[in-house]
Amino acid sequence: MAKRKVVPGCEMLAADPPPWLSKARLGLVAHQASVDRSLTHVKEIVARAGGNLRCLFSPQHGFHGEKQANMVESDHGRDPDLDIPIYSLYGEVRRPTPEMLSSIDVLLVDLQDVGTRVYTYGATLGLCLEAAAEEGIPMVVLDRPNPVGGYAVEGNLLREDHRSFVGLYPLPMRHGFTPAELALYVARQRKLDCDLRAVPLHDWSRSLFFPGTSLPWVPPSPNMPSWETALLYPGMVLLEGCNLSEGRGTTLPFHLFGAPFIDPKPMLRLLEEASLQGVAFRPVRFEPVFDKWAGAPCNGFQIHVTKSTMVRPYRLGLTILRACLELYPRHFRWLPPPYEYERRKLPIDILLGDGNIRKKLEAGTEILDIEEDWREELESFDEECLAYWLY
Repeated sequence: MAKRKVVPGCEMLAADPPPWLSKARLGLVAHQASVDRSLTHVKEIVARAGGNLRCLFSPQHGFHGEKQANMVESDHGRDPDLDIPIYSLYGEVRRPTPEMLSSIDVLLVDLQDVGTRVYTYGATLGLCLEAAAEEGIPMVVLDRPNPVGGYAVEGNLLREDHRSFVGLYPLPMRHGFTPAELALYVARQRKLDCDLRAVPLHDWSRSLFFPGTSLPWVPPSPNMPSWETALLYPGMVLLEGCNLSEGRGTTLPFHLFGAPFIDPKPMLRLLEEASLQGVAFRPVRFEPVFDKWAGAPCNGFQIHVTKSTMVRPYRLGLTILRACLELYPRHFRWLPPPYEYERRKLPIDILLGDGNIRKKLEAGTEILDIEEDWREELESFDEECLAYWLY
């Protein structure tokens, strides 16, 4: 894979600071992965460039990425280096309040996303944009690469009646946008009257996966330890809606899956019959130390990526679910709510973004036939998203 020296938006901002940077009162939405290639955090970069930071905002998992999984909230705090408040956007609120925004003139956003609809940083980005628009505050997105490339899109579009914090906007599961492009899409979709600006990446190409950027990978959340995890995540995250372990509580989250009731041999036969490209399955036995099946020996598989450009993770996740429904009807279960603050719909339904897909899986519908149902809408999205591409 060819490599480039991609320059993230935070570095581009520091290299050519706009006049407002030193004049405006700034708020910054960031997390532990908001760093440049030398691993300097964006709060330091902005401060060194003369920025007048008045407050910080943290998304899910906390400003330092210390919080684990879903609905593990973080409190407001104070940054010891800059002596300014850190407002949690994953606690008592999930969008900035007018009071939080009253002390700033410009809101900066620098979040490493993974290009997946259900990854909550996209929701935080959109809610920040909506809040800034309501208060008449400009929002500037310091752009970052989509670690799994900008061309491949996959999955059904979210249905309006399945909106939640793991899906606020009509996107496919794998959407192909960078954070700045996603913000442009949200602004148009929500018809926001906003002052939205982007500081683009330098020398990023949509064909690049993260290793081709020459940037260091910093886990944007505790269970996203590698860029390959981000590649598998759009499908393996579906397992959060059932009683299979998705590898949380192990050193290979979203690469491992299994449960005590899994018999690897028939499962492997169904997975191999599905002809899933770009991946191989190795039978394993593992024991999570927390989360589902904590302390229980699980039979399952490690997913090995053999050719990243050929992986279709959403198809992979659906195939695993359908196989379990067929092989283990007495043991396999969908988990009940709550999940990410949704207290009525099944977690699997809000993850899928369409409850009819679960019903088709339960009915034994072939995955390729399920995919055919959304082929036209995905092709339309693929054409529409060209209007938001910056690269």
